Amino acid sequence: MRGALVRASVVFLVLAVTIGCDQVTKLDARRTLPGAGVRSVVGSYLVLVYTENSGAFLSLGARWPLPVRQALFIFMSLAVLVVLVVFVLRSPRLRLSTTLALALLAGGGVSNVIDRIFRDGRVIDFINLGIGSLRTGIFNLADVAILSGIVLLVALQLAPNRRRPQGPA
Repeated sequence: MRGALVRASVVFLVLAVTIGCDQVTKLDARRTLPGAGVRSVVGSYLVLVYTENSGAFLSLGARWPLPVRQALFIFMSLAVLVVLVVFVLRSPRLRLSTTLALALLAGGGVSNVIDRIFRDGRVIDFINLGIGSLRTGIFNLADVAILSGIVLLVALQLAPNRRRPQGPA
């Protein structure tokens, strides 16, 4: 029972922090960045530029018909996210680090779906990193959470198992 409570607490805390931080920064970006062009934060390495993305990662699917985008990017995403959260909450053998990674994925996904529901299928993006002409796409904090969750999951899979072998003591 204690493990389930800890797991649920981690999931809901990560969801709340991820969604809260992402939505607050998007609200600020929507209020201050449109029409401002490119705003330098750390030289040309970190800049803010407002855009609304109707597609997925790197605008994939942005030109698809609206009903297709809504079906995939809202309804299908919500279904996957609900299944993910239920899986995490009902999996007593998940390590805390795996729970954290999956909660980051879910939090970022939920926050972007919130945008799509309330912004006519679009997600607010505003962060751009790079050196010279080598630049990332424009993204938001939800995308950072999703990528962080993926990187953590991959790292957990690649890390050697640190459990001691079981046997006679």
